[in-house]
Amino acid sequence: MYLQKTIQKIVQCSGVGLHSGGPVTMRLVPAPINSGITFLRKTAHGPVPVRVDGTKVVGTLLCTTIGENGTKVQTVEHLLAALSGLQITNLIIELDSAELPIMDGSAKPFVDLILNAGILEQGVPQPYVKITRPVEVGDGGKWIRIRPSWKFRINCTIRFDHPLLAHQSCCFEPISEDFVEWIAPARTFGFLEEVEALRNHGLARGGSLENAVVVGPDGVLNKEGLRYADEFVRHKILDILGDLSLLGMPILGEVEAFCSGHQLNTKLVTEIMSSTDCWTMVKDRPSALASPIDSKIPAQV
Repeated sequence: MYLQKTIQKIVQCSGVGLHSGGPVTMRLVPAPINSGITFLRKTAHGPVPVRVDGTKVVGTLLCTTIGENGTKVQTVEHLLAALSGLQITNLIIELDSAELPIMDGSAKPFVDLILNAGILEQGVPQPYVKITRPVEVGDGGKWIRIRPSWKFRINCTIRFDHPLLAHQSCCFEPISEDFVEWIAPARTFGFLEEVEALRNHGLARGGSLENAVVVGPDGVLNKEGLRYADEFVRHKILDILGDLSLLGMPILGEVEAFCSGHQLNTKLVTEIMSSTDCWTMVKDRPSALASPIDSKIPAQV
């Protein structure tokens, strides 16, 4: 049985927003059972709650943005992936900016923050969304789909017009691989020739080699190189985990994605939420699948 979880104490971190370039301070605060994940954004009119919910998506250009009553919270996917990977189901996230801090471009700093806070089991079962029939969304040759399974698994493939990223595939199954070691450290990435264009459109103003893998014509520009040989596709899996957590419950189903991004990931969430015949809610799963993530895979190339 998967029990609801929160954190044991308040923790905070500071950084810059990837797209805004502005300073951000974020606090994680324990939350009671059945409250879910809620952002509490400070504004001139006081704190405004924005609940994590698939119906709240208001933007998917290079990140996932959610909003409620005119208040937006941008670049939520990496923190949501960390919460999903650590099975945190109830939390309040206080922000003094419209965008989360990018940190090092991965979910690892958020994982470390949560583990420092300590994880508290709250003694109440956490329901699952169990997929009962296949659901697929696509755009041109890109697609993401989910089909019934008593496991949660993500198979992802990416292809770009660059030798380093011509073809990468990765399968992640939380029962077999440890999210903390296998997925969380994978950083966001971009291409050098796109940076100037993004900044001209008011994006990636806080981006640097400290918080993203930058790919030039001859390879990776970051002096430390890659954390994994297939770091790019692992980060895409991280994004999928974060975006699919907008369903508000853990999933039992097998996900397959080809060159999917935030737009298609969140579109799949919308399709699942609007098609009540494709899922059911369950409060338990077979005991063979109920054990916590415990295998350790070295975080190296």
